Amino acid sequence: MTNHWEDIKNADLVLIMGGNAAEAHPVGFKWVIEAKQRNKAKLIVVDPRFTRSAAMADYYAPLRAGSDIAFLGGVVNYLLSNNKIQTEYVRNYTNATFIVGEGYRFEDGIFSGYDAEARKYDNASWGYEKEGDYAKVDMTMEHPRCVLQIMKQHYSRYTPEMVEQITGTPRDKFLKVCEMIASTSTTDRVMTVMYALGWTQHSIGSQIIRTAAIMQLLLGNVGQLGGGVNALRGHSNIQGLTDLGLLSTNLPGYLSLPRDSEQDLATYYAARALKPLRPNQMSYWQNYPKFFVSMQKAWFGDAATAENDWAYHYLPKWDRLYDVLVAFELMNQGKLNGYFCQGFNPVGSFPNKKKIIAGLSKLKYLVTMDPLNTETSEFWQNFGESNDVKSEEIQTTVFRLPTCCFAEEDGSITNSSRWLQWHWKGANPPGEAKPDMEIMAELFLRLRNAYRKDGGAFPDPILNLDWKYRVPHAPTASELAMESNGKALAELTDAATGNVILKAGQQVSSFAQLRDDGSTACGCWIYAGSWTEAGNMMARRDNSDPWNNGQTPNWAWCWPVNRRILYNAASAAPDGKPWDAKRRLVFWNGKQWTGSDVPDYKADANPADAERMQPFIMTAEGVARLFAPSGMADGPLPEHYEPFESPLTRNPMHPNNAKAMSNPAARVFKGDMEAFGKPSEFPYVATSYRLTEHFHYWTKNALSNAILQPEQFIEIGEELAKAKGIAQGDRVKVSSNRGFIKAVAVVTKRIQQLTVDGQKVDTVGLPNHWGYVGLTKPGYLVNTLTPFVGDANTQTPEYKSFTVNIEKI
Repeated sequence: MTNHWEDIKNADLVLIMGGNAAEAHPVGFKWVIEAKQRNKAKLIVVDPRFTRSAAMADYYAPLRAGSDIAFLGGVVNYLLSNNKIQTEYVRNYTNATFIVGEGYRFEDGIFSGYDAEARKYDNASWGYEKEGDYAKVDMTMEHPRCVLQIMKQHYSRYTPEMVEQITGTPRDKFLKVCEMIASTSTTDRVMTVMYALGWTQHSIGSQIIRTAAIMQLLLGNVGQLGGGVNALRGHSNIQGLTDLGLLSTNLPGYLSLPRDSEQDLATYYAARALKPLRPNQMSYWQNYPKFFVSMQKAWFGDAATAENDWAYHYLPKWDRLYDVLVAFELMNQGKLNGYFCQGFNPVGSFPNKKKIIAGLSKLKYLVTMDPLNTETSEFWQNFGESNDVKSEEIQTTVFRLPTCCFAEEDGSITNSSRWLQWHWKGANPPGEAKPDMEIMAELFLRLRNAYRKDGGAFPDPILNLDWKYRVPHAPTASELAMESNGKALAELTDAATGNVILKAGQQVSSFAQLRDDGSTACGCWIYAGSWTEAGNMMARRDNSDPWNNGQTPNWAWCWPVNRRILYNAASAAPDGKPWDAKRRLVFWNGKQWTGSDVPDYKADANPADAERMQPFIMTAEGVARLFAPSGMADGPLPEHYEPFESPLTRNPMHPNNAKAMSNPAARVFKGDMEAFGKPSEFPYVATSYRLTEHFHYWTKNALSNAILQPEQFIEIGEELAKAKGIAQGDRVKVSSNRGFIKAVAVVTKRIQQLTVDGQKVDTVGLPNHWGYVGLTKPGYLVNTLTPFVGDANTQTPEYKSFTVNIEKI
């Protein structure tokens, strides 16, 4: 979230798309209701199904699953062609004025720099035209190669007629949504966007979210009270997972592991500590060395020195992305011998269950760490009728290490709002269950002892890992939290005054105190300030709201530096005054920046300066990127591509170019392309989703939830039911090119038949909470049906749009 849950009450308009907050986030949805009551806000819901969120909406529009970029691209075209943008915000706070180099091209669905054989882009031609070290700009935004003009040309193809052709959304409904959204282009109205896995779980998921961000930036809605682009996390601590770098090529605080080509520290820094592209900009990533060195000192202590480049060579260098899709690909190739599943149930939650089980069956060992038994720990048993495994042929040894659940240990949870909220242990874990930290510590200590005894090819990172916990085999959550916050390793003084800031051993209060000379240690720079010399900021529970705008600065702690709304300096115009006097957030008072939030700005940055610093300080441009010259693997601007399994045989945007049918840079492995179904055999769009009565795969182990939703079902519209002779309550078989499931049919008006590219398209809805472990009636795993393909940027699988057939049993 760029904003936070409570801030939603400040919106004038709420768009829920790619999510279903009323059903999947029922507690958070209260703030949408408050916005309706407090501000008479309107709610728009755009979704393939008429959901519980839609039931509360002022306006609902259907669309085909997987066509979101076409819809949002049409909104962008509407805003640009009707001059419904906040012009001065766009001019000053986005890269609309930046001139793109002459080498940039976009032709028939493919951007310049594409290598068809490697399915990969070289983005060199996407860069800005430069003059010396700085990018050229045109403040009139009239240069034919400035970003605004390139965007106008790019999105001019997304006409209301084309949107209807691709999405199935009736033209009049689409235009009504555009009109409502465009009403927030004025400085006195703000819209917030709420999305969830309905946008992320596509082969174009990252670009769907980018399109929403582009829309919000054009409207001037980013950095405002009640604005932003807000991701609704599906689990209570998924935000914490990404914050702490648990993705394969990430390090804590959104730092990144070095690539194979970055064998020295200087090369590593050069690609990350970006220099400003405009005079007087900050480009805060120039501080990357401070964050990196402090992290290495937290990890390796005295072993990380200036002489050994802060133990840079201890870190692995990656030659390819080693995400979960790659892990299972390697298993199937017999190249991976062992696998740890910690709080992860891939048999239940990763695509193409048959391939997942085939990979696990080739391991030497599998370790599951979970409070509950899972389908993954039981993968070797042949459940159902699919005959995915032959138990007697599997040689994999499965170890189950029972962990405790969050209520059985102290710790923090980082929610969607980026709030770190401390919780306290409520009960002891049952039986032999232990906290994850204790299990991991025990494993590490045994591994280190084995290296000490027997040696190894490169034992240094293991032997020199700093492990100064009071009880080595059982580190506490408090110790780890203080380590993440960081501390001074030597006395820190202010460079200007010489005054002592911190004594050695004291906790830092902000990442601004981190140094690149080895005098500070910090496990996660964005968490600096969460546990200071004043104590545990995450444990605060003061919900007072002194500005009456929902900021509650003393409730828990929010990264970074307790800032509740990101990019909040953009809530003020270039002169430092709020765009809307009634919606003040941060502003210049004549001497400094102040307001109801921690300003995302230097406190003394005077707006009157000729070369004023811009508010998006994390980019080298100092402004937000409508056009992405780097950072996106599949193009600088979002473009509509069909899902890899589509009911169509062509991409209506590029009907004559097969290479542009689906995302040309998406992750597809050799052999998996043949596993995609054809619309002639699998003509119906399928999408998966969650129900309020269950929480993913956990609550099927709880009796009360199993009573509420005991049996697996699927949803289909009345037209499809009639065509297939299916009545309410009939058992049906839903099949894809990878397998089948069987369930009870629910025939509903909530799913409409749509006309897409001249043909009728029906949708099959698949709630995904059932499996063969738990107290609910045994069911089929929905990911039996889903394709093994990932987003080009995140490698997130395409769960939300694929094709199936359906028949009555």
